[in-house]
Amino acid sequence: MPRYRNKMLAFVLNCIPGLGHLYWGRKIRGVLYPLFFFGGLLLGFLAAVASNEGGLMLAAAICAFVLWCICMLDLIITLLRAPDADLSAYPYETPRKGEADAERFYTILLSFVPGLGHFQLGLMQRGLSFLISFFGLITIMFVVTGLTHQTVFLLFLGLLPIIWLYCMFDAVQLVHRKQAGELLIDRTLFDEWESGRVEGKRSKVLATLLSAFPGAGQMYLGMQKRGLQLMVLFLGSFYIIDVLRLSLFLFIVPVIWFYSFFDGLQAASRYDRVLQLEDRPLLNWKGDNQNWLGLILLLLGIYYVTMSLVVPLFDRFLPEFRINQFITNYLRPLIVSLVLIGGGIKLLSRTRHKDKRYEEY
Repeated sequence: MPRYRNKMLAFVLNCIPGLGHLYWGRKIRGVLYPLFFFGGLLLGFLAAVASNEGGLMLAAAICAFVLWCICMLDLIITLLRAPDADLSAYPYETPRKGEADAERFYTILLSFVPGLGHFQLGLMQRGLSFLISFFGLITIMFVVTGLTHQTVFLLFLGLLPIIWLYCMFDAVQLVHRKQAGELLIDRTLFDEWESGRVEGKRSKVLATLLSAFPGAGQMYLGMQKRGLQLMVLFLGSFYIIDVLRLSLFLFIVPVIWFYSFFDGLQAASRYDRVLQLEDRPLLNWKGDNQNWLGLILLLLGIYYVTMSLVVPLFDRFLPEFRINQFITNYLRPLIVSLVLIGGGIKLLSRTRHKDKRYEEY
């Protein structure tokens, strides 16, 4: 058995019967346990459906639970008899290419379940903090929803993708640091947060969590201009799409969110290596960009006043013209089409202009 196999990881994986045995190298038991476990449940379910007797399904579930206990006990005995891994080689030696690729692959693969990738790296406390925070949030939200009968609490489940993405990002970063020969310290997210506060540094964990709201993570790290532009762009896109009723452009909202979130992750990862992050705005408000911004705001103001004041007056005093229906069915699609066509022509002309400049050189 290779020494890098982790006992704690094997125990956690064996919660799905046989998976821990497969990880530990016991292939026969790793196949037989899940075969009997899931096969018994399936047969019990089919028999209960065919005979319309719920007792058969209950008996199959009891037998499956007994088999699961035997599977866990079998693995625990094997793990207790196995020698402990030699950890005297820290800081880690640089692994060979094949071993490094395999370790990186298994770490990323196991990280799809939050915490297991950290178990693979030997970081028990850090892995448990991710595992408990992810599945604990699911359990608590469902329990609270069941007790209060208020489905609004399920909105907090939107934090799950954030925890999952950060866990994946953290595991990939740690495996690269380990393979570079750096000593990994097993500490929870809260320990890292407290250490940052004592040293006078901003917390990378808090910066990552704030990045869930576009611009907030960047502003927390001192990138005020960039964060403010991302926040205005995200919230402004909601407002403009709602006012202009341009549901065609709703795809822009998740694109802005993902860009802002991963930009916040990159800024947080550079925070330890750079004394001060450069606050580079997305758009420079000066020059041509300022003129374009002023023109866009002017047009939006005219449109809003027209649709909120002028059009309702026309519909009230001259209902036979049906101005609102005409704008909704004909004028608004025409304006959107002209904007798209004009933008495409502008991009093509700029591309051709650059090609001519390269040919001159």
